[in-house]
Amino acid sequence: MLAAQPAAAADPAGYQNVRINEVTSSNNDTVELFNAGSAPVSISGWKMSDDSFSAQSFSPSSTTIPAGGFVTFNSPKGLGDSDKVVLYTSDGTVVDRVDWATDKAKPAMARCGGDGTGAWVTTTAASFGSANAAGCPSSVPATSRVRINEVTSNGSDTVELHNGGTSAVSIGSWKYVDGDTGHSAANVSSSSPSATSIPAGGYATFNSGLGLGDNDSLFLLDNNGNTIDSVTWATDGAKPSAERCADATGWFRTATTATLGSVNSCSGSGGNPGDPGNPGGGTGHLLGGGGSLTKNCAPEAPSGSGSKPSGTLTWPGGLDVTIADNVCAFTTSTGPEGRDLSGLAFDPANPSVLWAAKNKNWLYKLVKSSGKWIPDASWSATGKQIRFLGGSGEPDSEGLTVGANGHIYVTSERDNAKNTAPKDTIMEFDPAASGSTLTPVHQWDMTSQFPQLNTGNKDDANLGFEGVGYVPDSWLTANGWIDPLTHAAYNPANYPLHGSGLFFAGLEWDGTLHVYGLNSDGSFTTFGTITTGQRSVMDVTFDAATQRIVASCDNTCGETHTFMKINASGAIVPDVTYTDPAVMPADNLEGLALAPASTCVNGFREAVWSDDGIYGFGSGSSSYGHAIYSGTFPC
Repeated sequence: MLAAQPAAAADPAGYQNVRINEVTSSNNDTVELFNAGSAPVSISGWKMSDDSFSAQSFSPSSTTIPAGGFVTFNSPKGLGDSDKVVLYTSDGTVVDRVDWATDKAKPAMARCGGDGTGAWVTTTAASFGSANAAGCPSSVPATSRVRINEVTSNGSDTVELHNGGTSAVSIGSWKYVDGDTGHSAANVSSSSPSATSIPAGGYATFNSGLGLGDNDSLFLLDNNGNTIDSVTWATDGAKPSAERCADATGWFRTATTATLGSVNSCSGSGGNPGDPGNPGGGTGHLLGGGGSLTKNCAPEAPSGSGSKPSGTLTWPGGLDVTIADNVCAFTTSTGPEGRDLSGLAFDPANPSVLWAAKNKNWLYKLVKSSGKWIPDASWSATGKQIRFLGGSGEPDSEGLTVGANGHIYVTSERDNAKNTAPKDTIMEFDPAASGSTLTPVHQWDMTSQFPQLNTGNKDDANLGFEGVGYVPDSWLTANGWIDPLTHAAYNPANYPLHGSGLFFAGLEWDGTLHVYGLNSDGSFTTFGTITTGQRSVMDVTFDAATQRIVASCDNTCGETHTFMKINASGAIVPDVTYTDPAVMPADNLEGLALAPASTCVNGFREAVWSDDGIYGFGSGSSSYGHAIYSGTFPC
């Protein structure tokens, strides 16, 4: 599972990953299938039916659907203005179904909001054989915000619906049907008389009067007979329940505990990324890697292992992770430091750029090439060395962030030339500056605030500033942050020299965040300390997509990431904590960067981790000697 993966064979049993993705009742009556799984699926011998003819063979554009790919076919008999398509495997198992009312499939009806998982919507143009996004309207009806959110086949056969929209939706006349083609659609209200409306952001549950099998399907229809949502599960995939992670938008996975009528626990092992219809479908794969270590590349075993915070949830993104750099890619002239890649940050102005800090005073601008993050040769193929103000010293560069001015702000906890003494600083670098060595435009020294680190011991000095994140004033004011200095709503105008945001520095010593306004005259304003609930903090980022500050911890805290929000009292507090995908090593993974929402594809965006020791799973593993891992996170 850890070695480079061979090409996967087509898997005829992977039917749960195949979704009807688009259909038209115009002209050629075309149907598109999408494989949301991570392996090819053979559809040889599959059949389809509509509401007037029994299952018939069809001629697809290919008998195998590649992972993340599409196949199309024309219905063997005409599709009506008001009709349905039911898809079967060669043994007659129902794979998926879509129903539509008069003219709803003209020019086409497609899943919008994510191929394979999105809501069924009448499109403005057909897009057969490619992603649906181009033909999807800019807005969807309120009913399309309702999703099947959790289902159980453990005897109670309960179904939970969630309304992810901003207004209540009436479901009193809606219907549902399971995968038994002999069953007629049943009324939701007959199964649960109280399930007549779902409030905005709320839930409704009902018990299926049709019975749900160990491997089965559920299809939800509106009062006009249009398909709203569907889910298919493999044997025992809905025991104790199959749930979306996160609510309304995420993939289905098999839960450890059912949470019908409330927020999903997301406590199960989960399915593969992109497997919305395959709860419990796997634990993920670590892909790629390998290569020979170079002379100046010395992997370092992880230290400081500890337990994760209580209440930590499983990673909500894909379970597969790819090794995304070349072996020993970050060796430098300062010694065997191929292991030291720490802080990461996407450039918000150019999300194809990833900035990375290396402990022994180097900065890298990385770009993607053939699926790997490599140094941008137009900036520096070997990285640029950084110094303290005045051009001196060797900053123990740990975290970094991109400010509103496009400059790179880097934290240092020591001067490696004098590593028994702390030097907790934030340095501002202009990436457009010429030369192979960068010196700060400004530097702010907070060392005196942390006397506990100044013991003369290099290990204590090494527990200072690890991560830093730039947080815009607009988020702080919009969410009602209370300024700890004035005990009133934060007013940026009170601090005229600080720019347009504050900087949150993470302290490895105790896992706290320290908030600063960095002034243009070299002074700074200290706004206080925030508790993260983590034992340590290795990286800090502000994620605009989730509107959260993310405090990350490595194996010291069980490889976890705490998303921080502003609560009703105006305080910044933990909201939710996630652990890394299970397939990843428990190493000194010190950096986490989440790509901007503008990069989203099918509801997901890239997540990138860095390994400060390039140890992976140890000598001989495919991950040994690699510093960067790439996965996915929901949009």
